[in-house]
Amino acid sequence: MRSFLLCAAVSVQLAGCAIAPPPPPPAIEAPSPAKPPAIAYPQTKTVDQVDEIHGVKIADPYRWLEQDVRNSADVAAWVAAQSQTTRAYLDALPGRAAIEARLKALWDFDKFGVPDAAKGSYFYRIQTGLQNQAVLYVQDGLNDAPRKLIDPNAWSKDGATALDDQAPSPDGKLLAYSVQDGGSDWRMIRVIDVATGQQVGGDVKWAKFTGITWAKDSKSFFYSRYPQPPQAEMFTALNFNQAVYRHRIGTQQSADVKIYDRPQAPKQGFSTQVTDDGRWIVIVVWEGTDERYEVVVIDQRAKRPTPRTIITGFKNDYALVGQDGRGRLLFRTDLDAPRGRIVAIDPRAKTIATVEIVAQDTSVLTGASRIGDVVIASYMVDAKTEVRRFSLAGAPLGRVDLPGIGTADGFQGKAGDPETFFSFASFNMPTTIYRYDSAKNEVSLFRQPKAPFDPNSIAVAQVFFTSKDGTRVPMFLVHRKDVTPNGQRPTLLYAYGGFNLSQPPSFSIARLQWVEMGGVFALANVRGGNEYGKDWHNGGRLLNKQNVFDDFIAAAEYLSTSGWTAPAHLAIQGRSNGGLLIGAVLNQRPDLFAAALPEVGVMDMMRYAQFSAGRFWTDDYGDPADPTYTAFLKSYSPLHNVKAGVDYPAILVTTADTDDRVVPGHSFKYAAAIQAAQGGSFPVGGKPRLIRIETRAGHGTGKPTDKIIAESADRWAFLAAHTGLAAPKAP
Repeated sequence: MRSFLLCAAVSVQLAGCAIAPPPPPPAIEAPSPAKPPAIAYPQTKTVDQVDEIHGVKIADPYRWLEQDVRNSADVAAWVAAQSQTTRAYLDALPGRAAIEARLKALWDFDKFGVPDAAKGSYFYRIQTGLQNQAVLYVQDGLNDAPRKLIDPNAWSKDGATALDDQAPSPDGKLLAYSVQDGGSDWRMIRVIDVATGQQVGGDVKWAKFTGITWAKDSKSFFYSRYPQPPQAEMFTALNFNQAVYRHRIGTQQSADVKIYDRPQAPKQGFSTQVTDDGRWIVIVVWEGTDERYEVVVIDQRAKRPTPRTIITGFKNDYALVGQDGRGRLLFRTDLDAPRGRIVAIDPRAKTIATVEIVAQDTSVLTGASRIGDVVIASYMVDAKTEVRRFSLAGAPLGRVDLPGIGTADGFQGKAGDPETFFSFASFNMPTTIYRYDSAKNEVSLFRQPKAPFDPNSIAVAQVFFTSKDGTRVPMFLVHRKDVTPNGQRPTLLYAYGGFNLSQPPSFSIARLQWVEMGGVFALANVRGGNEYGKDWHNGGRLLNKQNVFDDFIAAAEYLSTSGWTAPAHLAIQGRSNGGLLIGAVLNQRPDLFAAALPEVGVMDMMRYAQFSAGRFWTDDYGDPADPTYTAFLKSYSPLHNVKAGVDYPAILVTTADTDDRVVPGHSFKYAAAIQAAQGGSFPVGGKPRLIRIETRAGHGTGKPTDKIIAESADRWAFLAAHTGLAAPKAP
């Protein structure tokens, strides 16, 4: 059984009681000043585990921490001990209680979601004040009052059971929705009668990585699911053999009909849509996270509906935009267009061919949909949204006026209906909902939150810096208008850098508080994302991954050389793939930072592909079992490059026990290694290396408000203490 240090001494010290210093050296030496007392980390046992992959030897002394905390008494004891140490430290930080109180005040306003429209009814979410979960409402007309339809706040005592997806039937009479419990990626789907709120039929379980797509007649819907895993491996087992099913309303799941699968290719998964005319089921087939797909269609008007693959080879991105009125399907694709274009494909033709409708632009095409009789296309221009209109034949029709510089999202619609809705947000503007009439090209306000802060007090600017190889990289800077460069501003640098995911302007209440306290927030649009199209993504993936780290390091250096801050006042943060980024740059340039938040990070690059969704990420990282990548992955893996004696910044690792996207074993092992490298303790007033482990919170989605506020208060108190940011005083 593993032994560990109890943390009672930690609590005593942080309460202000003294711990005796070490004894003086022998009398023959001159006495030296006593060192500050040390706070001990819980002891972490090691095991003699060494793997060899293609000649590369990989020590893994903390392998046992990969076990699910629910199934291992040793891991559960380690988590409890670490949590006690971390909690004692965080609770004693100056201003933490005041930070949490202010966060609650900032959070206390109504937030709105983008409506789904069906036959004159509007389904959208409202999260009132400090509610843990948003509530789904239905509104029967544009000017009618909304009525409550689904309130997930009563689903669990801890608020960690959330409403995930929602999909009204085409006739507006039924609503299918999915339930997420404890932050897990597993989903349960239910159907209710909109008029009565009563459930129709049984629960649909083991859905994962799927949407809900209704058939045109509103009598069934399509979804994707995996086989039920063993209970003990529900949060860790790899996911194989996804299949598409049709669920008929009013029946039990046992009666669901499998309409498509590929048992010969168990790693592949499926996303399903139905065309507006109801004729075609369009199934996009994926193998991993890289946006390279095959496309399968099923003609429901055929005597014997049979799947037909119209796009083969997993070479390019394809996303259904709609139909063009001539029987052709419109797709957004990067085929011969790394920044994206729109093409038409006739699924009835014997020989499949693509016809260009909207050509590639200098900006990146990020989304498109048919709304009424026009195509609305969203473009990213230097990480900001621009929305353009086109005819169904591709003729340009001008732009959609947006409220400012920021990010627009939504614009879902269908043929014959010119109405759609979209959200707009920026760093200093809470998410606001607008209605758009595509026939009149008119934007009108639908719902606007009344946030308790003055957006005019916040400055937002975009700058550009040069990376190590000469690449020009954009970065946003957000701060109070009265905060100017003085070389010592406490600054938080955030980035993601992977999986073709861009990081445009967005609104965050938590970040707003960091800025309100006088801190500077910087978001660097490093390579690996989609800010400049496929080339930008490719520039930060696979064997080019070091470019992401170089971009981030260059961003940190720019913040110092431009006069904003200095390493003693610079904190860094990243989540998931961004957590990997933080772990890697901490090893490569620990001198650049004062504090770090590696959150739910991929920290073990040698074993990431062996858990839950990890195998999908080989598109971006490369497979450690492939000799092309083995040594390279090890060269930057956060876990495998921690070195004893290095003066690392203060580090607060965060994860959650029910995270089945990036399993918590990544963070557990990394925290154990970084603590051991510090000698198993840190001096009072020194640089701690702690881990914060949330319960029933998963990878982040569905997390209740009270957990978000508590975690954010811990972050800011920790960073303030190590960057010199003045923490607020208790009221």
